[in-house]
Amino acid sequence: MNEATDPALNKSTVEEIRARFDLDVERFSNLETGQSATIDAPLSLSLIAGAAAGVTPGATSLLDVGCGAGNYSLKILERLPNLQVTLIDLSRPMLDRAVERVTRATAGRVTALQGDVRDLPLGESAYDLICAAAVLHHLRTDDEWREVFAKFFAALKPGGSLWISDLVEHSDPRVQALMWDRYGAYLAQIKTEAYRDQVFAYIAREDSPRSLMFQLDLLRSVGFNQVEILHKNSCFAAFGAIKRAG
Repeated sequence: MNEATDPALNKSTVEEIRARFDLDVERFSNLETGQSATIDAPLSLSLIAGAAAGVTPGATSLLDVGCGAGNYSLKILERLPNLQVTLIDLSRPMLDRAVERVTRATAGRVTALQGDVRDLPLGESAYDLICAAAVLHHLRTDDEWREVFAKFFAALKPGGSLWISDLVEHSDPRVQALMWDRYGAYLAQIKTEAYRDQVFAYIAREDSPRSLMFQLDLLRSVGFNQVEILHKNSCFAAFGAIKRAG
């Protein structure tokens, strides 16, 4: 198989993605504007924190995958204080900032793991909550998506919940074109057309999103008995899955 037949071969390597995020710590350290390239980012952040607290009110442990500077952990800690928090990220500078911020927000233990979630062991029934924000679109093949979702299911305690906020694609190319045009207009409006082109360029190079329906079906297939859609706007969605208790 060559680059012409396997689009994943044209994508950025893990090292290239890590290098870009190493240089972007300050932007991602703002709860309100840190993910301005994501439509409705503050709303999705708030909805996920609320859903996590509502569905898993007795949680004591959180795994934050692709934690960035720690915004999702911080927002969840507002609702569920003093959790034990495990942070995963490719970028060491991003991870260091997350540890600094999250340690100030919880009396619980904060553990930092630098690496790729595809490679790191997550354990069995280790966490009450898992969140994964703007990270899973870096997965490549369908097999990788299945393996990571299965790892999440195994790592959750019975009754635990998983919450995802991410870029999604659409199965029908006509709908995808419509949503991509809307996203481009949003990016140009909040900054400039040059910024839109910059964002589109790194998405084309780095990302391999899947449709919301693909991900919901996959969550069910790996064992989650219940899935929930919290929000969708254009090519972004916030959603979750719950592991049956007992």
